[in-house]
Amino acid sequence: MKLFTGIYDYCINLSKHRMAPVFLTGSSFIESVFWPIPVDIMLAPMCLAKPEKAVHYAFLATVASVLGAVLGYGLGYYLYDPWIQDIVIRFGYEDAVARASGYLHRYGALFIIIGSFTPLPYKIVAICSGLIASQQAGLGLGAGQLHLIPFILVSFLGRGLRFFLIALVIKFGGARMEQKLRRYIDIIGWLTLVLVAVFFCYYMIKD
Repeated sequence: MKLFTGIYDYCINLSKHRMAPVFLTGSSFIESVFWPIPVDIMLAPMCLAKPEKAVHYAFLATVASVLGAVLGYGLGYYLYDPWIQDIVIRFGYEDAVARASGYLHRYGALFIIIGSFTPLPYKIVAICSGLIASQQAGLGLGAGQLHLIPFILVSFLGRGLRFFLIALVIKFGGARMEQKLRRYIDIIGWLTLVLVAVFFCYYMIKD
């Protein structure tokens, strides 16, 4: 079933739209707050469609993503108890928030880099960073790795590494990469779904 080939072709066509940079910027911003679809879904096809603008697109995605993460951080810092906690409970994200908070307490900025570079939901990392920073402030602790300025700097590092790596690989891969990617996109897509299912089952059994 060539489900992912159709999605891929749609993204390629969308990436050629004159408003594509606006779509990319907007999706990068909201992905760091609540949007479940990764930025890569839009960024990669845009870089394939216009390799000469790949670095520019990576820059837009990085800046917008970090700005969105700052908003997510603010939500965790100021609004977690009155508002965000209810949403987390309603959608069943308590375990994800608890795990992210534990990792942030233990690893600090290192986990922020991991969260911003890997497919982990960065919105969870941003909100939890703000939440923990507010708790530290309430305890009278000094500025640390999870406070706003270090959070922004580390976010730029992680997000930038991820998006610029994608952009540069595609830019120098050129048309041959586009052909190979389209040829194997269904295999990649189904394997990704299988891996997600395996990890989900693992965490369910582990709990």
